[in-house]
Amino acid sequence: MSRSGVGASVAIRGRLLWFDGDPTLDGAAALRFVEDGVVVVEGGMITAVGEARDLLGRLRPNLPLADHRPHLVMPGFIDPHLHMPQTQVIGSYGAELMEWLAKYTFPEESRYGDPAVADAASRFLLSELLRSGTTTAAVYCTSHPQSVDSFFAAAERLGLRMIAGKVMMDRNAPAALLDTAERGYSETKALIERWHGRGRLSYAITPRFAPTSSEQQLEAARALASDHPGLHIQTHLSENAAEIAYVREAFPWSKDYTEVYEHYDLVRPKALFGHCIHLSDRERAALAEAGASAIFCPTSNLFLGSGLFDRAGLMEAGAQIGIASDIGGGTSYSMLRTAAEGYKVLALLGQPLDALAAFHMLTAGNAAALGLDDRIGRLAPGYEADLTVLDSRATPAQSWRMERVETLAEELFVLMTMGDDRATVATYAAGRRLYEKGGRSLPGKQEMPVSAPTRGPGEGGEAQ
Repeated sequence: MSRSGVGASVAIRGRLLWFDGDPTLDGAAALRFVEDGVVVVEGGMITAVGEARDLLGRLRPNLPLADHRPHLVMPGFIDPHLHMPQTQVIGSYGAELMEWLAKYTFPEESRYGDPAVADAASRFLLSELLRSGTTTAAVYCTSHPQSVDSFFAAAERLGLRMIAGKVMMDRNAPAALLDTAERGYSETKALIERWHGRGRLSYAITPRFAPTSSEQQLEAARALASDHPGLHIQTHLSENAAEIAYVREAFPWSKDYTEVYEHYDLVRPKALFGHCIHLSDRERAALAEAGASAIFCPTSNLFLGSGLFDRAGLMEAGAQIGIASDIGGGTSYSMLRTAAEGYKVLALLGQPLDALAAFHMLTAGNAAALGLDDRIGRLAPGYEADLTVLDSRATPAQSWRMERVETLAEELFVLMTMGDDRATVATYAAGRRLYEKGGRSLPGKQEMPVSAPTRGPGEGGEAQ
């Protein structure tokens, strides 16, 4: 991986794919595809996108060209819900949510006051995300401020757009993990001042979930949200039956789980609610009316036996939806694997998820869920140059299957259902190639100065 907080200038050539709308609502008209295209990047920002035959002759002299044909080039994947300190408890056997937290997660998170532990985990997580084509994530750290410092410092060195926050948690966890309402407020305030808006970093106010925050701490979270109306908020909502029953006992005045967060003014735009499985019609409507986002975590929901996410019900209510890995309850860093499991969850509910809808969710859809759809998630001038390059024939099984593929939609469905991190050819953030399959250093043999038009295989494809 290359270290820099400054964006690069480069031209990236390949089969370009992105979305200017939601294919669930707009159909194939939402898709933008250029069979042989170029993305021009200057200082980390996209300045032009179009046909290679039109753009190659207009590139400024000595602008590096990364030629990724015949691979797909699309916006970097976005993961709106995961846990940095759970990378070494992923795949822990045999427990539902509350037992899983007590048996595996809380003991693991207790280690993260140690800077060496937090530094190593941050580096590992970012490396794994980039290897999977993910360029932005909303990340839970631990209740230790050090864990946030470690994560943001690692992300800043790489020039990544990342969202993260210190977990606020003052009850129902080991003493080593508990803060207080006052300390949760003051530590969060200091972290916001230190990190928010620095480079491409954003802070998220992060009460873990209602069962681990007292009413006093939720009041503190409300005060932080009031002080910082533009910040993200991230927490969990309605994941597991035992969790919901606990919330009913702990907050007897609330009509439902969502009202707990509403009471403390935490349901608003850029509020990210992980899971949202067992919601009533009233709760779905409340999220939609407030402009909050419901985040679908399929591998985690299946692994912990939590339930099935009702995408159709939330869409009918008008709620914003994202899809996320939820590492480490989730079992894969790959957003391709996440989408594949999402397809299966929704199939059980009779709600088919086609490939266009899935890839929209992984890019522009998740950008909208984060309230960042004016910056990331598309290949368009004025957007940040975060991209992933994908090989639909990355494995022998995929290559064999692709021999019978006739359409782009079929290719994307194969990539979604059979692909994983092995499909990632390269990952760019702000125009800098931070991951390349095989580990070749920059500049590679396909990245060279361009001073005149060049042509190669597949030149002249039409936009579709």
